[in-house]
Amino acid sequence: MTEYLITFNDEWVREHSPEELRDKGAAARSVIEEMQSARVLLFTNGGLDRSTAICSVEAVDGKPVFTDGPYVETKEHLGGFCVVDVADDQAARYWAGRLATVLDWPQEVHRFGGPGHTGLDRSGKE
Repeated sequence: MTEYLITFNDEWVREHSPEELRDKGAAARSVIEEMQSARVLLFTNGGLDRSTAICSVEAVDGKPVFTDGPYVETKEHLGGFCVVDVADDQAARYWAGRLATVLDWPQEVHRFGGPGHTGLDRSGKE
């Protein structure tokens, strides 16, 4: 199995009324429940917005420098994500497609792997 990050950028999403967001949240929860039933969901968040940003950090002269909130120059903002563990790219695309369809928001799919990936399964075994 391979782990994938499915994400959307909130800059891609038009403004929604509270009712629209409630309906889309229910639709997304339905897909998340399907992922749980299929035992492919590793983690998801409840959605992010700009108000959730705690700080930004950058290295200056080898030391971390913290700034409240995101950088002003930031044009994109992570709106939400989930991590799935599925057999292949096709399966990851399926779940991203389900989310894109119920939310009517574009999704991106990224495969974890390469340097830094632990290669361990959920129990911590190789």
